[in-house]
Amino acid sequence: MTKAARTRQFIIEKAATVLNKKGMAGTSISDIMEATKLAKGGIYGNFKDKEEICLEAFNYLSQNLSGAAQLAMLDKAGPKEKLFALLDNYNEKLVSGTGGGCPILNFGVEADDTSPLLTRRVGEAISIAQLRIKDLVTEGIASGVFRQGLNAEEFAIKMFTMLEGAIFTSRVFGHNKQMQVVISLLKSEITSFSG
Repeated sequence: MTKAARTRQFIIEKAATVLNKKGMAGTSISDIMEATKLAKGGIYGNFKDKEEICLEAFNYLSQNLSGAAQLAMLDKAGPKEKLFALLDNYNEKLVSGTGGGCPILNFGVEADDTSPLLTRRVGEAISIAQLRIKDLVTEGIASGVFRQGLNAEEFAIKMFTMLEGAIFTSRVFGHNKQMQVVISLLKSEITSFSG
């Protein structure tokens, strides 16, 4: 990696944390300068504008989010255990964690009115997250762990949207009660898939 590429990556990583916590509108270039300890020219020498920084920061955060989900499921034996690990990961990383919450939620809420490119990228991240859930349910049906007749796509949409709503309410209230209720409901439903 060249020095320019390392500097660009450094800016993305530092800006990502600030943007995820303060939001795109709430984050100024001065905030990014403070986080990186770089001058304005050092920032804009690597990015054409703030929107590009936001897009790259979101890409970085969503890749980390996806990687954490994969890691949480890595040593789990079957689709039920993997779904449970995914649920627990949401609570540990996105509600109880200190990184500012879910970048899909945070960036998506702001981008829908301001940045069609970022909105499209958030939509892609949502599709990837839902596909991961759908694939696990489909795997469970195919392997006989889950009963036939389940609609994997509908469950994936339901699970994802319930989790995102729980993240939102948990962060607003400052505790994870809503997330705990949602996780419990979803685990009960997943357990019923075997019956």
